[in-house]
Amino acid sequence: MHASTDLDASAKPGTSALAFIRSPIAALILALGLLSPLLTVTIPQPIGPMFWDHYLYLDAANRLGDGQIPSVDFFAPVGALGYYLFAALQAAFPSGHPLLLASWCLLIVTGPLICLVVFDIQKRSPALANAILLPFLLFSVLPFNTGDFYPYPGSDGFGVYNRQVCQLLYVLAAALIYVRSPQILIVVAAGAMIALLFVKVTGAVAGVILCLTAFAAGRLGLRSAVIAALIFFGILAAIELSLGAVSAYVADILALLDVNDGILLARLLQAASLNAGLLLPAGILCLTLFFSGLPSFSKSLREACRRPSIAAIGKVFDHNFVWLGTFVVAGILFESQNTGSQAFIFLYPLLLKIALDYVANGASKRRTIAVSLLAIAATLPPMTAVIQKSTRAWIGAVNNVRIESRNLKTMGAVNVRPILALRAERMRETYIAEPGAFEALADAGELPSFLFYSDFDFQTAWLMNVDDAIDALRAYEGANGIRFETILNIDFANPFPWLMDRHAPKRVAIGADPFRAIPPPDANVRAAVAAVDIALVPTCPTTNVNRTLLALYLPSLETGHTRIKLTPCYDAFVRNGLRPRETATGS
Repeated sequence: MHASTDLDASAKPGTSALAFIRSPIAALILALGLLSPLLTVTIPQPIGPMFWDHYLYLDAANRLGDGQIPSVDFFAPVGALGYYLFAALQAAFPSGHPLLLASWCLLIVTGPLICLVVFDIQKRSPALANAILLPFLLFSVLPFNTGDFYPYPGSDGFGVYNRQVCQLLYVLAAALIYVRSPQILIVVAAGAMIALLFVKVTGAVAGVILCLTAFAAGRLGLRSAVIAALIFFGILAAIELSLGAVSAYVADILALLDVNDGILLARLLQAASLNAGLLLPAGILCLTLFFSGLPSFSKSLREACRRPSIAAIGKVFDHNFVWLGTFVVAGILFESQNTGSQAFIFLYPLLLKIALDYVANGASKRRTIAVSLLAIAATLPPMTAVIQKSTRAWIGAVNNVRIESRNLKTMGAVNVRPILALRAERMRETYIAEPGAFEALADAGELPSFLFYSDFDFQTAWLMNVDDAIDALRAYEGANGIRFETILNIDFANPFPWLMDRHAPKRVAIGADPFRAIPPPDANVRAAVAAVDIALVPTCPTTNVNRTLLALYLPSLETGHTRIKLTPCYDAFVRNGLRPRETATGS
């Protein structure tokens, strides 16, 4: 396929404009342009499992607005890029729903990168360019994961940064496989790798595997690889010298490795099992490609042994089964650290190439059909999952009811099934009336439900509790003539500073999972917690998770704060000696 959109000087007037309108780049610009109006209004989202995960972006944006730097001023379990992009998009579209802002903010990076990739491909084949672009838009625009973590349909407010990594890997894979311009390849490879590192470090590990595969196969030339690496490390050096953020980020990563030590093998097996529907046909395809390409592989290996050279080594590695095998390994390594993702979507550009190679090379009809069917079987699961989940969520939301709120801003624009809204109210009443039962469960190390944090009624009640707590905070301030400037919520998410236009304490981690993402507090963290004006403790219900989290911070609160009952669902540690209208430093 050698079709081109290039036009010569003799083209008729208007032809150039018409060709551009029909081009894949025009389709990309149109798609991105259509997203903007959707962010000018607050579109309610159907509540989903672990929905509070995306509230971390609100906390981060508030901290960035205060001048805090991720990793430097507070512990962050992932890279800072997503937080900065979210804050930028939120500043441009303050009415946009936080979930859509968090899901689409990466297009600020991936949009220009995929545009370069499509620009290079469409010179040879507009059809191929569209075949690469359209799946990218599908996964980027629909904010849903490929895996199921709850039986009921709802929005996937969790795993946003994992989806972003997968979208970056898709762009990187497409560039390494199809881009022929060295300049474009350098820009896309360097841009994608720096973005991967500062979204999630495990994404950068997967990206390195993809780049090494392309380099070994001769697709990424030595000169291009060196220039891309220099750009990459040059950007790192500039960030480190100006902010000190790179070394701080590395320290956070090492702390996370220490907290999660010893569970890698189990998570590798989990990643493989969760994606078995895709990995099984991909594995069979890899074996099929190996045996069918064994004569060519053996020949290239013998040539490389007889007359070693970069070109000869490149021919050894430039076999489809090598590409597919390394890509699968990269995907499993990345998914081993994830809960929620658009898993293995970056295989699609490679699977498309494999199928096209068999058609173009005149392989036997039977073998071509077999390879094509296996490629399709490995390609379709992510696409069908995202389409099905988005359709179920939005069709199912037709009869949902809006959660009423007074203080939740755009964060409160959610809806839920009436029966689950009623259950949320009833469960909250039970948590208040029967605290002993849930304390007994916490004593036993059990949650009220095995999928407790995925339960729609919990996520709904949590929002209601936050709404009530803000009313109580303002009433307390008014009655005592004070203002809480620094607010800590001893829970997974802390949206209170953003909701009340206040400040989060420095040093304290964002995304507080005490079992996976919180290292033991050091002296700086303990001092920051001791200085907060108020620390909130959720009690509807008491859980072993919140108990563990509170145990980390309680030594810093016991002497300088007084515990009160703020609402039936929140206790609070109020700083002693807080004077009327005192303005805290927030340090």
